[in-house]
Amino acid sequence: MTARRLMVLGTGSDVGKSLLVAGLCRAYTRQGLKVAPFKAQNMSNNAAVTADGGEIGRAQALQARAACVPPTVHMNPVLLKPETDVDAQVVVQGRVLGRYSASAYQRLKPELRGAVCDSLDILSAAHDLVLIEGAGSGAERYLRPQDISNMGLAEAADLPVVLVGDESRGGVTAAAIGHHRLWTASERARVAGVIVTKFRGDPGVFAPAAEDIRAETGWPVLGLLRWSDAARALPEEDSLGYGRKRGAGAGLVVAVPELPRLANFDDLDPLAAEPGVDLRWVRPGRPIPGDADVVLLLGSKATRAALRAVRSEGWDIDIRAHLRRGGRVVGLCAGFQMLGRAVRDPDGIEGPAGATEGLGLLDIETTLTGDKRLVEIETEDTMSGARVAGYEMHMGRTEGPGLDRPWLRLDGRAEGAVSQDGRVMGTYLHGLFGSDGFRGHWLARMGGVAAGTDHAARLDAALNAFAEEIEADLDLDRLLAAAR
Repeated sequence: MTARRLMVLGTGSDVGKSLLVAGLCRAYTRQGLKVAPFKAQNMSNNAAVTADGGEIGRAQALQARAACVPPTVHMNPVLLKPETDVDAQVVVQGRVLGRYSASAYQRLKPELRGAVCDSLDILSAAHDLVLIEGAGSGAERYLRPQDISNMGLAEAADLPVVLVGDESRGGVTAAAIGHHRLWTASERARVAGVIVTKFRGDPGVFAPAAEDIRAETGWPVLGLLRWSDAARALPEEDSLGYGRKRGAGAGLVVAVPELPRLANFDDLDPLAAEPGVDLRWVRPGRPIPGDADVVLLLGSKATRAALRAVRSEGWDIDIRAHLRRGGRVVGLCAGFQMLGRAVRDPDGIEGPAGATEGLGLLDIETTLTGDKRLVEIETEDTMSGARVAGYEMHMGRTEGPGLDRPWLRLDGRAEGAVSQDGRVMGTYLHGLFGSDGFRGHWLARMGGVAAGTDHAARLDAALNAFAEEIEADLDLDRLLAAAR
C-alpha cells in the first residue's frame, strides 16, 4: 500500500493546522479510508505515550484518535520539549536524544532528515492517506536551509500543499500573498490552494479577498472553515492555547497556578468540562484565590524553575494559608515532585547541577535522572475501586516515608503519596481525571459533585461534530484529489 499524501502548512502558529488535520482525519476515516497524521517536528511540552513505548506531541495523539488508529512514534518523529527560552529536550522517534540549545539544534536538524523521511515512509506504506502538518509559518527564510518540517520536507518528499490562514486575527490575505512571494517557483507550484479557518460572518463578504489571493498567487481559496464550537471542546496543542481552557461551571473551585514550562495541561480538560467545577488559572502576579477548594500543581518540564517561580510569586505562602483554611493541594508529575522536601539534580538534567528546596508538604524527596519512564496504564485503583487509565512520563526517582501512604494502588503497586491529614496528595500518573469513575470519586472526596459525563464519548462526539462542519465547509473530494 502506498498512501496519498497531503501537507497542511500554516501562515503562522496557532492558525488551526492541528485541529484541521484532526478534523480531516476523522472526516476521511468516516469515508472508509485508513488515515494517519504526521508532523515532522513539533514543539510542545504537551506529550503522549504511544502504543510502541515512545512519546509524541499530544496533538498527533489526538489526530490518531480522530483517525481511529493507535498513536506511534512515527507520527511525530521529532519532538522538542522546551526547558528554557533557549534550550529544549530533543526527542527523536519517541526517545530522548539530549538537551540542545536553539543554535545547536539548528546544526543538528540536517542529521534528523533521515529519521523524518523514514517515519513518513513507514506511515505511507501502511495507510491510504497521510495528512502532514507543518510547523509554525511555512515561509521563514532564515529557517529554510535546515528546514525538516515545512517546504523543506515538501520538496524532499514531493508533497502537495494546502496553505492555512486564520481569519480571526486578520491579515489572512496579506499572509497568503506574502508566502507566495517568499517561496520559490518550485515551492509555489506545490500549493493546491488556501483554506481559511476560524471564519465568522457572511462568506460573500470574503469573496473580494479570495479573488485578490487568486489574482496575486494563482491559488484558489478552497473553503472558509467557520468558527467551531465543536473544536473548542478538543484539547489544545500547546502553551499558546492552555489559558483558553477555563471551566464554565460553578461549585468546587480548583485553582491552577500558571507555572513555567507547563506540561501535559490537558490533564485538566475533564475537570474543565464538569459543570460542578470552577477551574481558574492563576496568572503570575496574582494571588491564589482565597475561596479555592483545591490548588492543583501541574507538570512542568523544569521542576526546579517551577519551584523558584512558586516562591517568587508568593504562591508558597498562599498555599500554606490555603491549607490552614482547610483547603486541599494536588500535585501531578512535576507538581508531585514539588510537594516534597527537595528536588535534587546532581547531573544537571534541567540545568546547572544542584538541589532546590521543595514545598515540604509531603515526606518525599526526588532525584532527577537521565532515564525517562514512559508507560501506559489501564487498571483498577484498589483504593477507590475505580478503573484508571493514564500514563507516566517523567524523569526522576522519588523516595521517602510519604510513599507509605499512597494515593493510588494499581495492580498491587503503590502510586503517589498522601499527607497524614489527607489534604495533600500527588501522583506521577497523567490522564487519571479522564477516567470517569475515578474523577467522580475524587470530586466527591474534594467536596464536589460529578455530572457523570463520559469523557471519551464527549471527545469523540466533538471530533464527529467538527468533521461534519469540515464536510459542510470544505470540498473533501477536491482535497483528496490534490493529494498524491
